[in-house]
Amino acid sequence: MGEWGFLGGLFDSLQAHSPMLGRFWLLLMLIFRIVILGTVASDLFEDEQEEFACNTLQPGCKQVCYDMAFPISQYRFWVFHIVLIATPSLLFLVYTMHHHNKKNSKFNQRYNEDIRLRRLYIVNVVFRILAEVGFLVGQWLLYGFKVEAQFPCSRFPCPYTVDCFTSRPAEKTVFLCFYFVVGAIAALFQLC
Repeated sequence: MGEWGFLGGLFDSLQAHSPMLGRFWLLLMLIFRIVILGTVASDLFEDEQEEFACNTLQPGCKQVCYDMAFPISQYRFWVFHIVLIATPSLLFLVYTMHHHNKKNSKFNQRYNEDIRLRRLYIVNVVFRILAEVGFLVGQWLLYGFKVEAQFPCSRFPCPYTVDCFTSRPAEKTVFLCFYFVVGAIAALFQLC
C-alpha cells in the first residue's frame, strides 16, 4: 500500500504545479500510451521476428531482411519514446515534491521558488515538445503510415531477391496510425 501513497503524493504535487492541459497530458500518457502499449502492443509484437517469413532457406537471409525491414522494433521504439518523454516530467515532479515539503516560511523565498518552478515547468514542456516532434518524425521516416505485408529483400547473404512477409500487417498498420495520432494530440496539448 506504501507504493500507492508515493504515487498519490506525486499526483498531488502535479496538481499543485501544472495547468489543466498538463494534467490532461498525463492522462493521455497513462491511458493511451502506457496502458495500451503494455496490453495490446505487447501481444501484437511479441512474435514479430519469429513470424517474419522469407521464401528462402539461406542461413542469415531472414535476419538481415528483418533488420532491413525494421531497423528498430516498433514496440521498442515506442517504449523508448515513453521513457524519454516521461523522464523530464518525473524529474520535475520529484523536484516540486522536494521543494513543496521544505515549506519555507518567508514569503520572498516562496515567491522566488514559484518563479523557479514555473521556469522549470516551461523547460520541461519545451523538452517534451521537441522529443514528441522528434519521435513523430522518426516514426514517419522509419515506418511511414503502413506496415507492408510483403517486403522484397536483396541483401547479402541472400542469393537473390527474396520476398519476406510480415505477420498481421493490417493490425500493425492500425496500431502505427493510432500511436501517431496520439503523439500528434499530445504534441498539440503541450503546445497549448
